[in-house]
Amino acid sequence: MKDILQEITRLRLERNWSEYQMSQKAGIPQSTISTWYRKHQIPAIQTLDKLCKGFGITLSQFFSEGDDAVSLTAEQKDLLDSWSHLNREQRHAVLELIRKM
Repeated sequence: MKDILQEITRLRLERNWSEYQMSQKAGIPQSTISTWYRKHQIPAIQTLDKLCKGFGITLSQFFSEGDDAVSLTAEQKDLLDSWSHLNREQRHAVLELIRKM
């Protein structure tokens, strides 16, 4: 699974943008972006969509591996949004539960 914060950083650096420039392009407060990194939080899917628009890419392109485009259903987007609100321990617990199913 793709490391979302690492991918955001990669896309930002690829454009030679500061966090401030990225926040301006995406319409997201810089303090929000800083909090993601400080607390190792993943942005909600709606916020990630704003970032992608700022980068000039789609969510599918953000999540694609190589040249493969990814289409997310509404249910998958909802799942990613819910996932983004979990802390590290909660994510681990959810993954363990899924693996046992």
